[in-house]
Amino acid sequence: MAERKNARISIDRDIEVSPVDERIFSSFIEHLGRAVYEGIYQPGSRFADEDGLRTDTIDLIKELKVPYVRYPGGNFVSGFKWEDSIGPADKRPHRIDPAWGVVETNEFGLHEYMNWTKKAGVKPMYTINLGTRGVEEAKDLIEYTNIRSGSYLSDLRRKNGAEDPFDIKLWCLGNEMDGPWQMGHKTAYEYGRIAHEAGRMLKFVDPTVECVACGSSNSSMPTFGEWERIMLEESYDTTDYVSLHTYYGNRDDNTPDFLASSVDMDNFIRSVIATCDYVKTIKRTNKTINLSFDEWNVWYHSNEADKKLEKWIQHPHQLEDIYNFEDALLVGSMLITLLRHADRVKIACLAQLVNVIAPIMTSDTGAWRQTIFYPYMHASTMGRGTVLNTAVKVDTYESKYGDAPYIDAVAVDDEENGNLTLFAVNKDLKDDYSIDMDVRQFEGYEVTEHILLTGDDLKAVNTEEHPDTVAPVLCKNSKIEDGRLVSLLPARSWNVIRLSRKA
Repeated sequence: MAERKNARISIDRDIEVSPVDERIFSSFIEHLGRAVYEGIYQPGSRFADEDGLRTDTIDLIKELKVPYVRYPGGNFVSGFKWEDSIGPADKRPHRIDPAWGVVETNEFGLHEYMNWTKKAGVKPMYTINLGTRGVEEAKDLIEYTNIRSGSYLSDLRRKNGAEDPFDIKLWCLGNEMDGPWQMGHKTAYEYGRIAHEAGRMLKFVDPTVECVACGSSNSSMPTFGEWERIMLEESYDTTDYVSLHTYYGNRDDNTPDFLASSVDMDNFIRSVIATCDYVKTIKRTNKTINLSFDEWNVWYHSNEADKKLEKWIQHPHQLEDIYNFEDALLVGSMLITLLRHADRVKIACLAQLVNVIAPIMTSDTGAWRQTIFYPYMHASTMGRGTVLNTAVKVDTYESKYGDAPYIDAVAVDDEENGNLTLFAVNKDLKDDYSIDMDVRQFEGYEVTEHILLTGDDLKAVNTEEHPDTVAPVLCKNSKIEDGRLVSLLPARSWNVIRLSRKA
C-alpha cells in the first residue's frame, strides 16, 4: 500500500541565487533529420506561410516562449560552408554532411533562419565552423551579418535581400571540438588557440558580441576537466561562456537511476564552475566565466532505428525520440537543476526543438506536443524572476550517481508581478509526499493554481492520434495554512505551484 511521506522546503526571500536570465529557456535547431525540413520549413504544406515556414510549429514555439534558438549545429556545423546557404535558393549547392550521413540541399539557409526567428519571436544564437574552417570564417560571417554597408560582404547581404544588418550578438565558437566524432576534432590546446583568435576576430568587428567556447561534450569524456582548463588558459580573455552538453537515457529500464540523472547534471555544472574559477584565479583576473548548457535532453529511444538509415539521402526521420512520461519527469528535474544554478548558468538550450529529440513533432497533417513539452513550457513561462535558495529536507535513495533526493524543487520569486512559483518533482515511484514550506514572508499571497503532471504508466506517450495521453491538469493539492504552504505531491509527478499576491 502506498504511503504518504513528508518533506520540508525552506526558502528566504532575502537569500537569492540570482535573477533568471531568460536565455536559460532557449532551444536548438540543427540541420539534422526533419528539424528544419518538415519541421520549421515545408513549402507546399497546408500549414506553410508565403515563405514556406510552418505556422503550426511557430504557434507551439510561441507557446513555449522560447527566447533564443541555436543554429545551424551541432555536429553538422563542423563541415558547413555558410556561403552555401546564401543567395538564390535554386542555385545553392547540395553537399554531403559526413556528420549525419545525409545530403544537405541548403534550401533553408542564413536568410531563411533570420526570417524565421522574427516570425517565431526568437533571437539568433549562431554557431561558426571551427572544425574544417576557422578564423577567416568568423571574420567573414560577422561582416556579412553585422556590418550595415560599405564592404563587400555587407553589400552582398543587402544584394541578397537584407538591407539591415542581422545584428547577431550571441556566437558559438564551434561545436563539441573535444569529440573524436567531430569533423576537424582538435586537442584542447589547438581548440583554445583557434577559439581565442576567432573570438578576437568577432569582437574586432563588433565589440558588443558574446562568445561561447566549447567545453566538454559530456562529463564522461576522458579529457573532461583538463579540456576546460587548457582551453580556457588559451581563450579566457575572449570567452564569455563555456558550453556543456549532456543527454540521458533509460537503456537499462532502471527508472530510479534514470530519474537520478539530474544529480549527475548538477555535479557536471559544479565541476565546470570550479574549473572556470581555477583558471580565473591563476590568471589573476576579475572576469568571471559563466556557463551555456546549450545541449541537454533525453536521447536514446531512436538509437537503434537510426542505425538502419540509408545514407546520403535528404532529411530522413532521424533522432526522432518518442518521449514518454518518465522522460518528462527527468526533463522537469533537469530544468530545476538549471534554475538552481542560475547564478552561473546564463544560457541553456533544450536540444532540439522540432522533430529531432524534440518537444514538438510534426507530420503532413499536423503538429503535436510531446510529453517533455509541458515541463519546458511551465518553466519557461512561469520561471522568470529571481531564483531563491531552496533547501529541501527529504529522504534520498541510492543510485549509480550517488544519493538522489526523492524530491527536486526550486522556488522562483517574480516580485514585480507578485508571483512565487515552486517547481517540484516527486521521483518516488510508489509514495506521495506531503511538503511544508514557510511562506510568511509572502503575506497577502494565495495559491492560485497547482498544475500536476502524473500517471500510472511511466511509458505512456503522446501521438498525433492521441496527443493528450500525457497532459497536465489543475488540482487542489495545495493551500496556505498559518503562513505555511502545504502541498501533496503524488508519486511520479511534476508539479507547478503558483502563489500570487492578492489584488
